[in-house]
Amino acid sequence: MKVGVPTEIKADEYRVALTPVGARELAEHGHEVVIQRGAGEGSAISDADYEAQGARIVPTVDDVFGEADLVLKVKEPQPQEVSLLRPQTTLFTYLHLAPAPDLTRRLCESGATCVAYETVEDSRRRLPLLAPMSEIAGKIATQAGAFMLEKPLGGRGILLGGVPGVASANVMIIGGGAVGMNAAFIAIGMEADVFVYDTNIHRLRELDVAFGGRASTVFSSILSIEERLPDTDLVIGGVLVHGARAPHVIKRDQLALMKEHSVLVDVAIDQGGCFESSRPTTHQDPTFEVDGVIHYCVTNMPGAVPITSTYALTNATLPYVLALAHHGVAEAARRDPGLKLGINVAGGRVTHPAVAEGVGMDYVPPEEVLGARLENAPSPDGAKVGAKQATT
Repeated sequence: MKVGVPTEIKADEYRVALTPVGARELAEHGHEVVIQRGAGEGSAISDADYEAQGARIVPTVDDVFGEADLVLKVKEPQPQEVSLLRPQTTLFTYLHLAPAPDLTRRLCESGATCVAYETVEDSRRRLPLLAPMSEIAGKIATQAGAFMLEKPLGGRGILLGGVPGVASANVMIIGGGAVGMNAAFIAIGMEADVFVYDTNIHRLRELDVAFGGRASTVFSSILSIEERLPDTDLVIGGVLVHGARAPHVIKRDQLALMKEHSVLVDVAIDQGGCFESSRPTTHQDPTFEVDGVIHYCVTNMPGAVPITSTYALTNATLPYVLALAHHGVAEAARRDPGLKLGINVAGGRVTHPAVAEGVGMDYVPPEEVLGARLENAPSPDGAKVGAKQATT
């Protein structure tokens, strides 16, 4: 199969979807890799680095989309990229379609098969391709929140960790998944007073052990959040429902409970945001103020640290990329039911139920579009073929 990697063109996006390690693995397995000129520069990867591992450099994005059967990206395709998609193309990237009906319709119109990193699941219903970016985003969220609390940036003017004789800042983290846990670890390291909220008691027990008593865990409810908001300096939202729009865990009227110039960081903004008052921002213009509260809602937080993010992303995606390249999307999804859950759009139809609900379109099971080969799932061992290949 011919695998193509274009340069990312979303604002302030410096990641690339494949490292030279990935290019070498694909080439060793007989696949052709084409990389747009300069695609890796934002991640300190040169064209020569790719060529040394068997990839071919092409000058334009049109060349990548025109040649490739499988297109690998980091972020959702921008309008000029959507126009280059063909019915025979498989696109593999972060899509976050539930809050994006216009993009979803354009992808359907393209006829391409679009597989979303963020809805691929493993055998334990975890999100293996979202996890590394969630870990990074969680750590960035605390760093960014601490920075935005500084007075010149519009914040209250409080140091997250305080100093002897002066109290630390209070940090509320809503959502105890990968985002929340990593945000908490950084906040604990900065010596803040940390409170992590989740509705899963089992997860709260795990976090309590992981934090070693250095943070408080709280069962999340409307009342428990409201009771803590007046004392909180920084709120980090990391709530996720697989494939769906994020629920609003803080409503607009609840902002009145917060201190003036406290900070909200919405890591769920790619899925529509978990604060009612959130709207997408960029690294160049990261914040806005609503009712005296600073909102940080950058849609590609990991893009700010592309060297870390790019390598973490390829480490996670490579087994699936190899599976798609070896077998094509239908057979790869038949072998791995978790990969099947990543198929969001195919044959002009929406093929993920949560996405369909989010955008108000009809849901069609992927097997109806891609054929009967998806209908009979293999044993769990059959889903591991890509992972084994990736370690060779």
